[in-house]
Amino acid sequence: MSEALALAQKAKGFTSPNPCVGAILVRDQVIIGKGEHRKAGTPHAEVMAVRDAVRKGHSVQGSTLYVTLEPCCTHGKTPPCTNLIIQEKIKRVVVGATDPNPDHSGKAFKILKKGGVTLTVGVLKEDCSFLNRDFNHWITTGTPWVTLKAAMSYDGRITRPSGESSWLTSAAAQEKGHELRGESDAILIGGETLRKDNPSLTVRHPAFKRKNQPWRVVVSHGGKLPSSSHLLSDLNRDRTLVYQNKSLSHILKDLGNKGVMNLLVEGGGKVHASFLTEKLAHEIALFWAPIVTGTEALGFSFSQEQALTESIHLKPWWTAMIGSDLCVRALIKRT
Repeated sequence: MSEALALAQKAKGFTSPNPCVGAILVRDQVIIGKGEHRKAGTPHAEVMAVRDAVRKGHSVQGSTLYVTLEPCCTHGKTPPCTNLIIQEKIKRVVVGATDPNPDHSGKAFKILKKGGVTLTVGVLKEDCSFLNRDFNHWITTGTPWVTLKAAMSYDGRITRPSGESSWLTSAAAQEKGHELRGESDAILIGGETLRKDNPSLTVRHPAFKRKNQPWRVVVSHGGKLPSSSHLLSDLNRDRTLVYQNKSLSHILKDLGNKGVMNLLVEGGGKVHASFLTEKLAHEIALFWAPIVTGTEALGFSFSQEQALTESIHLKPWWTAMIGSDLCVRALIKRT
C-alpha cells in the first residue's frame, strides 16, 4: 500500500477533478503490475496496473490488488473498475480509503463481495485519505480545499526595505512554491497585490510542464485593475477570473462549481486574514527566510474588525529546510 501511495502522489495536481489513486498487483509476494490514475478521462489506476502486468507477461487471475481508494462502481468517462476486477478474476482486493462520495461510498465493496472477491479495507487509511484531502472536501461540500501560502521574514513581513530585491526566500524555496502551484487548480490574490506586484501566477516547475495553467483568481473590492497587468494581458489571460465585490464564500462556491477542488491563496496579509477570520481556510504553507526586514506588510494582517476572539491552532504535518529557508505546512485545527 505504501508503494501504491507513492504512485498516487506522482499524479498530484494532474487528476482534478478526480482523486489521486495508485494500484499494485501482487502474486506470491511479488509485484506483477503497477499503475496510477494520471488524468481525468484516462484509465484508472486499477486498469493501468492490469495493463502493466499483462504487458510484462503475467496473468492477473488469482492475484491481490492493492489500491489506495475504493474502486469505482459506476460508469463515467471510463467503465467501472469493479467490473474489471471481477472479470479478470482478481482474488483479493486490499483498499486504503473508502470513497468519500456519499453516492458511491461502500457500494464497490458490496459488488466485489457478491462477485466472490475477498476484501480487506482500511490499510494505511489515514495516509490514503490525507493524500486526497482536497478531493474529499470538494466532493462532500462543493467548495475547494483552501491553502494559504506566504513567504515571510522572521519578523513576519512579506516585503524587504525599499531598494532591495523583492525576493525574500531562496531559489530552492521558490521552486517549492511553484510545486504547490502545480498541485493546485487555482491561485488567488487580491487586487492590491495585482496592482503592486503585477504577478504572473504561472507554474514554472519542470514537473508540471504538461499541465494546463491553474485558474488565476483576482478578488477586488471595486478598485480599478490595470488592463496591462500580466493576468489580464498575457497568453494565459483566458485562465484569469476576476471577482469584484463578491464574498469569499460566494467565490469558493463558484470555483467549486468550475471543478476547482484545490485553491492556493497567495493574496497578501489582508486576504489571508480574511480567509482565517471567516474560517474558510484549511491549511497553511509558510516559507520563513532567515532575515528581519522591519517593513509594514505582514503575512497576516488583521484589521480591527477582524480581530480574532480566539487563537487559531495549527497541526504541522511537514517541515523541512529548503536552502536556507524553513518551510512548514500545517492543517488548521477546527474546534
